[in-house]
Formats: sequence, structure tokens, C-alpha cells
Amino acid sequence: MANAVRPFGLFRNLNAKIAAIPMVLTVIVVFVGCTLWTVIYSFTDSRLLPSSNFVGLMQYQRLWGTDRWNISIGNLATYGILSLIFAFVVGFFLAVLMDQKIRFENTFRTIFLYPFALSFIVTGLVWQWILDPALGLPKLMQDMGFTWFNFALLGNQKTVLYALVIAGLWQGTGLVMVLMLAGLRGIDGEIWKAARVDGIPAWRTYIFIVIPMMRGVFVTTLVIVASGIVRVYDLVVAMTAGGPGFASEMPAKYVYDFMFQRSNLGQALSASTVMLVTVFIFVVPWALFEFRQKRR
Repeated sequence: MANAVRPFGLFRNLNAKIAAIPMVLTVIVVFVGCTLWTVIYSFTDSRLLPSSNFVGLMQYQRLWGTDRWNISIGNLATYGILSLIFAFVVGFFLAVLMDQKIRFENTFRTIFLYPFALSFIVTGLVWQWILDPALGLPKLMQDMGFTWFNFALLGNQKTVLYALVIAGLWQGTGLVMVLMLAGLRGIDGEIWKAARVDGIPAWRTYIFIVIPMMRGVFVTTLVIVASGIVRVYDLVVAMTAGGPGFASEMPAKYVYDFMFQRSNLGQALSASTVMLVTVFIFVVPWALFEFRQKRR
């Protein structure tokens, strides 16, 4: 029987390539095209409508000279660092507990992951009610006789960010737990047996053996969580509206306000470009890491 003629490389898996054309065009036009449009027009004096009058770095100089933007960057750094630390610590701890083959594991996993299915708008409103001194937890505790209980985080400029962190952790920690649990379930059981035979304590096994083996899971989780932190907007709008003052202002809210409320397109696009570069700082190292892992 004659050997079948192998198709030319361009025509291999032709049906799959044709089916992928709409997605490829979407990526090129929507993502790449809009990204280039954003960067280009961030160097113009566009106001309500795009303008082709280039002004160089003027928008960026104005951006970094604005107190509101600088405050939002500081708030994002504080919120991001606290969220990353607690999300990873709590998420990994919960994953370790789930990995012990506990009873009703599926039920507990669903309970912890359920908040992630909610939108940040819903989460923000729920936690706004919970932390409301006149309606929520502070009022409940004082009605129960705990008059010393004062948990008014939202009305204080020094504590409002911690309220955002609490709400964000409540929603996002379940996702971190699931990702970590998947990594733990991928660890060969022979490693645990060898560690027990050698008399290595469980905590040392986790720190010096398991966690280094889960490096890929940690990197992927970091990229997912960090990119979401950079883009945080709806939680702030629903929970604090950026207040009191600018105490909980975030870069994404700054972009929205200047684009749709102040009709200052150039300033909004310059802020968007800075956020885009920040996301690339997390995404590019992750892509390089994944590429090197596959080449090995």
C-alpha cells in the first residue's frame, strides 16, 4: 500500500486553523489594536474625542504630578502587598487542610470557592453592610452588650484600605486555595513516604520539599492574583467610592473618572498605559518562565 502523502506544513490541521481564525482576528483587532491605540493616544492632548495633536510626555508629567494619582498608586501598593501575602498564606493553609482527605471535602471546597463566583460589586455591597456601624457587625455586637466593640473601618481614612483587603480576601482566597490544592495533589505520594521514613517533620517537608516543587503553581497564582489586583475597580466603587476623600482611590477608578466624567481622554489613556506596563511586569516573567519550562 502506497504511503499517504503528507500535507504541506501550512495545510496541516487545516480545519482547526480555519476555526481559530475568528479568535485570531479578535486578538489582533481588539487586544493588540486597542492596546496600540491606547499607547499612541496617551501622547496626545485628547479631551472628549481623540485628537492627533501630539504633546510628547506632557500627559505623563501631569499624571505623576497629580496627588490623586500618587495616592492611588500608594493605595494599590498597600492593598496589593497585603492581599498577596494573606491570600497566599491563608490559601496555602486551607489547601494543606483540604489535602488531608477530610470528610465533606467537596462541601468545604465549594463553600470556600463560592465567593469567587460573585461579582466584586456584590462583594463590595455585602461588606459595606457588614461593616456599617449603624446596620452591620458593629451595631450587632453593641446591641449584644459589647459596647467596647468598635470596628468602623470604612469611615476612617487610616483603616478603609484594610476593609478593602478583608473583602478582597473573602472573595479571592478560595481561588488561591483551589490552585494550591491542585499543586499539592500533583506531588508524588512517594515523597511523603520517604520523608516519614527519614523522620522529617511535616512542616519541614512542606517548606523545603513541597513548596519548591510547587514553584510553577506559585508563579501562575501570583500572575492571576496580581493582575486582578492591578485592575481592581468595582470593589472600590461598590464599597467606598474611593473615599473618604481619596483614601481608597485606585488607579482603575482614576482612569474611569477621567475618561467618562472629566472627559480627559489623554490623561485617562496615559494612566491606562502605566497600568498596562505594570501588568506586563508580572505577565512577561511568567511567560518566560513557562516557555523555559516547556523547552526543558
